[in-house]
Amino acid sequence: MRITATTPLFDANASAGGKNLGALPEWDLTDLYPAPDAPELKRDLDWLEEACRSFAADYEGKLAGLSPDEFLTLVHRHERIEAVAGRIMSFAGLRYYQLTTDSERTKFLSDCQEKITNFTTPLVFFSLEMNRVEDDAYAALFAGNAELARYRRAFDRMRAMKPYQLSDELEKFLHDLGVVGDAWERLFDETIAGLTFEVDGEEMNIEGTLNLLTEQKRETREAAARELARVFADNIRTFARVHNTQTKEKEILDRWRGMPTAQTGRHLSNDVEPEVVEALRNAVVAAYPRLSHRYYELKRKWLGLDVMQVWDRNAPLPMESDRIVKWDEARDMVMSAYSAFDPRMGDLAQPFFDKGWIDAAVKPGKAPGAFAHPTVTEVHPYVMLNYLGKPRDVMTLAHELGHGVHQVLAAGQGEMLSSTPLTLAETASVFGEMLTFQKMLEGAKDAHERKVLLAGKVEDMINTVVRQIAFYDFECKLHAARRGGELTPDDINALWMSVQAESLGPAFEFMEGYETFWAYIPHFVHSPFYVYAYAFGDGLVNALYAAYQEAPEGFQDKYFEMLKAGGSKHHKDLLAPFGLDATDPTFWDKGLSMIEGFIDQLEAMEA
Repeated sequence: MRITATTPLFDANASAGGKNLGALPEWDLTDLYPAPDAPELKRDLDWLEEACRSFAADYEGKLAGLSPDEFLTLVHRHERIEAVAGRIMSFAGLRYYQLTTDSERTKFLSDCQEKITNFTTPLVFFSLEMNRVEDDAYAALFAGNAELARYRRAFDRMRAMKPYQLSDELEKFLHDLGVVGDAWERLFDETIAGLTFEVDGEEMNIEGTLNLLTEQKRETREAAARELARVFADNIRTFARVHNTQTKEKEILDRWRGMPTAQTGRHLSNDVEPEVVEALRNAVVAAYPRLSHRYYELKRKWLGLDVMQVWDRNAPLPMESDRIVKWDEARDMVMSAYSAFDPRMGDLAQPFFDKGWIDAAVKPGKAPGAFAHPTVTEVHPYVMLNYLGKPRDVMTLAHELGHGVHQVLAAGQGEMLSSTPLTLAETASVFGEMLTFQKMLEGAKDAHERKVLLAGKVEDMINTVVRQIAFYDFECKLHAARRGGELTPDDINALWMSVQAESLGPAFEFMEGYETFWAYIPHFVHSPFYVYAYAFGDGLVNALYAAYQEAPEGFQDKYFEMLKAGGSKHHKDLLAPFGLDATDPTFWDKGLSMIEGFIDQLEAMEA
């Protein structure tokens, strides 16, 4: 078991744009540690080294003989180790993401990773030995102590890896080798953060350049798209090397472990059945003509184009204003929506704004995108944005704040059970977006504003569902192709383009250079096959929101209980109180029908 803090996963569709936004908040990381040279940090590193050594000395080779009470003590000791290691890595990682181009921060993060990897190597025995406990003894262990029984879900997930477990010596070797994979991730992050683009005489980073794809002026969007393609092409060999290395490393690990597919490890960590993911994927692909193809044909007409180019995909509508949403207004919009749903939700969100838990500004060297990082259960989450005032930035704030609220609520489960599988980790974030959208829709002043809001929501949902499933298909093809040998940049480009026309539809042409746009997607490097969690979360939330509309009485209490559960329950058990079941093949059609309903409304406005 390799213990580090969860790597922040950069959310899709984080956007930016605009200036004069008011005072934007920055992180205050002192709740983790006062400084990199703080004595508290050295104290915790020293404690961690000894705690890992003594844990191994006390328990290695003895798990099968422990009583339920003794095993509960072991669990508490292990959780404490997780908490201290997670605090150290959260501090090092968050400092790094604030300024990825700073060599001191990079070294500090790398040094912390190496130390914690070395310290925790003696703990590798834990999961391996646990998986060798006989089934009858395993069941009796959790039956013998009510408090211990609460942890069984975490150990059941651990035992799901039993068929793929290697020898103790090999597992320790792979644990130590993990820092090499981390280094490739840092190379990707530093390369992305260090890219510079020049559009209309202005030099900017990737975040600002991607934002130009949402500008009203078509020539600006085209210039940004072509500049992105130029810079990606100049760096494509580096990106291809990172992807080749990461996918090859995964192929080797999967082959040694006997994983039947490249996706198996992700499904196991997500605590979701492969057939459920396949049903989701197939439902979305079958719906492409009813969703993205249909919507983009509408948009092509609104824009007055014979054919759309890729730089028109996220273009504002002609009647859409280009006003900038200042930070205070964005905060008030999201907080109003959260509090209207339930005052408790507003209370949970407020400290993020008041206590330095959000870092919002776009700054040179700062990592692009957005995330909410849970850190450890005894501290609190931190939210990173690149906020520049577009209406979609408001939705990004609502999204990340939803993650943060979820993480605060789940913290009560403790280190082993607080982490929600990715398929359910998007629930509160997407629900927070839906609440904010519905609040904005209620306040629409006229039909034009309502149309713009509806169109924006449909585009966000297409980006969350259709585009992420297309990303998933790209990854499936990438990992399958890499098993046949080294992939050239042109090989990867071709795989990327093979999913684009299918998902976006006949309204589009694809400029020369778009084939390289796979290069900047961080999920492919940081967390392979993560992307289907977005589509899972959106479909689940659509079904949840429909249940809320149909039977609002008591919904909030059930919703909060679901978020508080963290990773302590399977998705089937979490959804049962709402009368929902994601293993039902028709479940996904319910979620997709909400998107279709919004498109129906847009088409009706044209009549």
